[in-house]
Amino acid sequence: MIPLKSRSEEATAKNENRVLRKMKKNNLFNKVGRDILKKELAAEPFERITASFYVYHPIDDPQSLRDELFMAWNKLNIFGRIYAATEGINAQLSAPEHHWNKFLETMNSFPILKNIPIKKALQDGKSFYKLTIKVREELVAYGLPQDSYDMKRVGNHLSAEEYNKALENPDTVIVDMRNYYESEIGRFESAIIPDVEISKDLLPEVKRILGGKEDDQILLYCTGGIRCEKASSYLMNHGFTNVNQLQGGIIQYAHDIKGKGLKSKFIGKNFVFDERLGERVTEDVIATCHICGASCDTHTDCKNDACHILFIQCETCGKELDGCCSNECQAFSKLTVEEQRIRRKDPSQVVSRTFFDSRIKPKLN
Repeated sequence: MIPLKSRSEEATAKNENRVLRKMKKNNLFNKVGRDILKKELAAEPFERITASFYVYHPIDDPQSLRDELFMAWNKLNIFGRIYAATEGINAQLSAPEHHWNKFLETMNSFPILKNIPIKKALQDGKSFYKLTIKVREELVAYGLPQDSYDMKRVGNHLSAEEYNKALENPDTVIVDMRNYYESEIGRFESAIIPDVEISKDLLPEVKRILGGKEDDQILLYCTGGIRCEKASSYLMNHGFTNVNQLQGGIIQYAHDIKGKGLKSKFIGKNFVFDERLGERVTEDVIATCHICGASCDTHTDCKNDACHILFIQCETCGKELDGCCSNECQAFSKLTVEEQRIRRKDPSQVVSRTFFDSRIKPKLN
């Protein structure tokens, strides 16, 4: 029988371990409010570098990797949104310019991240205001059965020059692997834009669209390359023999055409999932304001806290509607906080869906 004192000591030790685990967990998440973080970001006296990278590589313990990355990058005041999974890692982040070399050192300290390509943003800015690292089932939420693709077998990676040359072939089929609201403000001119609202519907729809073209040259593109990586593997696994993808995505393409003096066959803006919402690639404005139809390619987030839908709005409509997407949202946003809280309890009283399609409502920070 264990003496009473030993039982007490054992209970104390267990309690201390629980406290230590809780303290460690709390230190691995940012608990500060959004408004405060944004004010701190705006007051920073230094510049930041926005960048992205991904790698498909098996990870035995993504949670441990997630925690180690958070500890390393939080010390360097790095912000961003990073996803880790058993299949790899995907990251969009912003690092203080004076910590960039230290950030690269941390990258090379993790075997899975050593020497992988890092794409700097086309235009820097206030992209992220906190560090968020999450463990997910998939890096891209396609929801595919594992036997429908093989990440050891993916499409050919084409450089900007090779991609441009392939586009000159009239029999080439080019497919935009992004969401509708992304392609709305910028795309390759002859691209097929699949009409789907959620990621899990995208690849089956692309396969359907490309039916009968199994031996044609297929060109895929997306923002940074990660969505095309699994998409190309999926298509090849379903009988497509000539699948190609844009190396480094639109981001790398834009860097290369500028650095090498090539003609850009991508027109407009590249949508990005951070506070900037877009990077200009060419001066072409191919979209229109969702309110009045004027030429415009500026995405905005409806200022009605009960809506927050993403839509395109010109400066004039923005002023008239106070940044809201409709008169109804504008009126709701002007109610007192208490009145809004009361109405939120009744779904019929909350303007959370307007005349806009749900597909222009991505998950931002």
